Amino acid sequence: MTHASGDGSLRRTLGFTDLILLTLGTVIGSGIFIVPGVVLRQTNGYLGIALLVWVIGGFVSFLGALTYAELGAMKPDAGGLYTYIRDAFGPLPAFLYGWTSILVIASGSIAALAVAFSAYLGQLLPIGPTSAKLVSVVMIAIIAFVNVRGTRESASLENLTTSAKVLGLLAISVALIAMGHGWQNTGALFPAALGGSVFAGMGTAMIGVLWAYEGWQYVTFSAGETKDPQRVFPRSIAVATFALIVLYLVANAGYVAAIGVAAAGKSDHIAADATAAIFGSLSGKLLSVLVLISIFSAANGLMMTAPRLYYSMARDGVFFSRLASISPRFGTPAPAIVLLAGWAALLAASGTFEQLLTYVVFAGWIFYGLGALSIFPSRKREPNAVRPFRTPGYPVTPLLFAIAAAALVLNTMREQPRQAFIGICAVLLGTPAFYLWRARSRRAASTESVVAP
Repeated sequence: MTHASGDGSLRRTLGFTDLILLTLGTVIGSGIFIVPGVVLRQTNGYLGIALLVWVIGGFVSFLGALTYAELGAMKPDAGGLYTYIRDAFGPLPAFLYGWTSILVIASGSIAALAVAFSAYLGQLLPIGPTSAKLVSVVMIAIIAFVNVRGTRESASLENLTTSAKVLGLLAISVALIAMGHGWQNTGALFPAALGGSVFAGMGTAMIGVLWAYEGWQYVTFSAGETKDPQRVFPRSIAVATFALIVLYLVANAGYVAAIGVAAAGKSDHIAADATAAIFGSLSGKLLSVLVLISIFSAANGLMMTAPRLYYSMARDGVFFSRLASISPRFGTPAPAIVLLAGWAALLAASGTFEQLLTYVVFAGWIFYGLGALSIFPSRKREPNAVRPFRTPGYPVTPLLFAIAAAALVLNTMREQPRQAFIGICAVLLGTPAFYLWRARSRRAASTESVVAP
């Protein structure tokens, strides 16, 4: 377990509010400003079905959060999901998750957010293509600098930006509900009959919804920097995930209230169209500022959490040994932060992240499902271990989440077989890298034992 001390380990500086805002900040990026329109279109304009998909997607995420809450309270160490998979299923699948994270999932997500940041900034200031790439790289450099300087500093920044975007989104949504007249154009909430086409549409829409909810699992990487983690961690992840469900439903209601179901279902930029309908010409700049804050907060949340995964991998001897170092001055995994920032900046500048994300990001759900399933060997192998929090509804809760994760992966493989095949191959390419690093680690340990007096 990682303790707060002066011995070169991570410092426990995060509290209950920090973890709630970190979870909200990492999850809420650009999805809620775009996806609701797509969901309405995929559910044939039935508002009741669309909102049900959002509730089910949130419920699935909540099941996962409750499962991870038990694991995080039991093993409040840096690395989170990586350590759950490692202890339950062995070091190779855990490494493949870390490999995929650094290769694309975390790095590509930060790159995508950085590019989106420059795009929205371009709506406020005139910037060309070259300047846009520079803005993306500079944004990544800024959040990396803050995160290297200290976990407390990055958490304070995350608290500020997340509070601003949550309150901003909530205020806009409530204003749209109060001032809009779209409720007059909602049509039928549900179809007359629930046939196969309805369920097929719900399944397709669920992919986008789960993407909008995706990101709450990153907070598990920060368990090693949480004060009183056995009590704080499970409460915070559960509260934050439930709050997301409420916030997303309010936002959906606001969009429909502003422009009605028909127009919302045709919109590819539903938040912009909804605010324009109510606030007129000022809405573009107003929404751009809110989205900029939202994107910055999400990117900072990723930078604050993901490097702890690479730090844990390095401690296990299956990644660059330098990444196991903690800055003696700032108490942060500075080398891991710099690595993630550098690779993300390269992806953002080159534009290669889009194809990589298309191929690989769905594979993350394989590991999210494995993380939930790890609770079963954990209880079997350590029946008497101290569990400050027990997953409600066990064993149904983790099983339902794992089934949902598997369904998402299988649906992607069916709908996009070529991209899925390439993505799986990219993940499996980490296998020789794992054995190479482990062999190097063993040789180094053997050499040290021979040299030692």
